[in-house]
Amino acid sequence: MKDFSVQRLFAVIIKEFIQIKRDRPTLAMMVLLPLVQLILFGYAINSNPKDLPTALVVSDNSVLTTDFVAAMQNTDYFKIVEPNTTFDKADKLLRRGEVIFTVHIPVDFMRNVVRGGYPSLLVEADATDPAATGNAIAALSQLANSAIMPALQGSLHYLQPIQAPFELRVHQRYNPELITSYNIVPGLLGVVLTMSMVVITSQAMTRERERGTLENLLSTPVRPLEVIIGKIIPFIVIGYTQVFIILALAYFVFHVPMQGNVILLLILCLPFIAANLSVGITFSTLAKNQLQAMQSSIFFFLPSILLSGFMFPFAGMPGWAQAIGNILPLTHFLVIVRGILLKGNGFFDVFNALIPILLFMIVMVYIALKRFRQTLD
Repeated sequence: MKDFSVQRLFAVIIKEFIQIKRDRPTLAMMVLLPLVQLILFGYAINSNPKDLPTALVVSDNSVLTTDFVAAMQNTDYFKIVEPNTTFDKADKLLRRGEVIFTVHIPVDFMRNVVRGGYPSLLVEADATDPAATGNAIAALSQLANSAIMPALQGSLHYLQPIQAPFELRVHQRYNPELITSYNIVPGLLGVVLTMSMVVITSQAMTRERERGTLENLLSTPVRPLEVIIGKIIPFIVIGYTQVFIILALAYFVFHVPMQGNVILLLILCLPFIAANLSVGITFSTLAKNQLQAMQSSIFFFLPSILLSGFMFPFAGMPGWAQAIGNILPLTHFLVIVRGILLKGNGFFDVFNALIPILLFMIVMVYIALKRFRQTLD
């Protein structure tokens, strides 16, 4: 320890601080990443989702029906987006994921309650995400006391039954046994593709530039668009290899039901893979080294996995979080993959979820092409 110098130690420390200060992208990531995590976990993540979109099929316009609907809204679990629709339209909305609940109020509901006929209320829930429906269904089962009993007062007091005056029949659609793997495993298809396509592409492109091999393209007549397409296609093959592996494991190991057309799912994977690859190429043109490319990929991947509805119910997030989530392609791809595999959706059922992915892909390909041309120049 005779050669140890505090002066030299402080010199090294000062040198490291200067180096960190000069590396502004890394410094910004060190500050922004914890801040983003804090905001996402503190405000956007909600394991007890409320304001869940609900459609009503009302066949009885009575006081008790009005009281029941009002009581549903007062629980804050249900957001009535379709106050009175048809059975077929309600089924279509549930299948497309535009609502999570449909409530069917039968004909002569009030009359049967008053006469002690014990009518049945049918509630259909989209159980592809069991975490999104559990608490809401529990609250719904308690509405007899808060919605019906207060109406049976005065001269109708003698009609108050010992048990609930109606039967609540809950149908858990698409996942009646509430098996969590049915929700998680299909979602992993999108998560794995997002992580691998963005990270691997950004790293590969940055590595080439660090080694100087990318600069060799400047001496060739190859155009930027041809370079991008040529580099994307091999990664598309890798992406589809991952798709086949995950689908095989989902079916043979986790026994995930595949109700829809798997060929359709494979076709719709292409724009999603291309969108993530274009993000990776854009990050590679912005980053100066592989470390910055990795940091940028994490900065994109973290909101994708947290705000897409993969880990936490999308409907339970605040409006600003849903607005960000709707920009991310993973949010819409989860609707597609779960809709096809679990619900048997066709092309037109998932078309609305495909449009944002295509728009995101077009924008990112344009940005990647423009940035890549600047890099070559």
